[in-house]
Amino acid sequence: MTIEWWMTYLLTTVILSLSPGSGAINTMSTSISHGYRGAAASIAGLQVGLGMHIVLVGIGLGALFSRSLLAFEVLKWAGAAYLVWLGIQQWRAAGAIDLDAVAEAMPRRRLFQRAVLVNLTNPKSIVFLAALFPQFIIPHQPQAAQYLVLGVTTIVVDVVVMIGYATLARRIGVWIKGPHQMKLLNRVFGGLFVAVGALLASARRMA
Repeated sequence: MTIEWWMTYLLTTVILSLSPGSGAINTMSTSISHGYRGAAASIAGLQVGLGMHIVLVGIGLGALFSRSLLAFEVLKWAGAAYLVWLGIQQWRAAGAIDLDAVAEAMPRRRLFQRAVLVNLTNPKSIVFLAALFPQFIIPHQPQAAQYLVLGVTTIVVDVVVMIGYATLARRIGVWIKGPHQMKLLNRVFGGLFVAVGALLASARRMA
């Protein structure tokens, strides 16, 4: 894997993690209701769920991608189409986030378990990874190491972004609740998803 290929994936996963979704909402609401320690448990749970998705994707698609140019092309266009579709959905979303409800005190273990389920039951995560991971794998290089790099990159980026969301929720939660501001934010992320989708559609298979 070249540094340019890795940087392209890094940009893609940063946009995915920044896009407000179930994980972000869970992190923000937990941060407000249970403080930074509760948010830390929640973020750890999200990464466990994400890690399970990464393992499943790596096991299921590695052999297919290493043998088939057709599989690469199909997955490339599927990934690009998914990103464009996601961008359109993000653009059209109203985006209001309700952080008013404060949950009862909950042990951090339960916060952790709840967050694991949030990511495990989020189809966007596994579909995104399944569509994009194979496009960044060079077939004639050790695949396990490349999947490890992509997986670690995904998790580290998501941890950093979720910490940012937790901090943001604690400090400027009133601003986050504004529907007009969230609509603008969704449109920004929607445009970024479409741009990255176009970039991936133009990518060629690495020899």
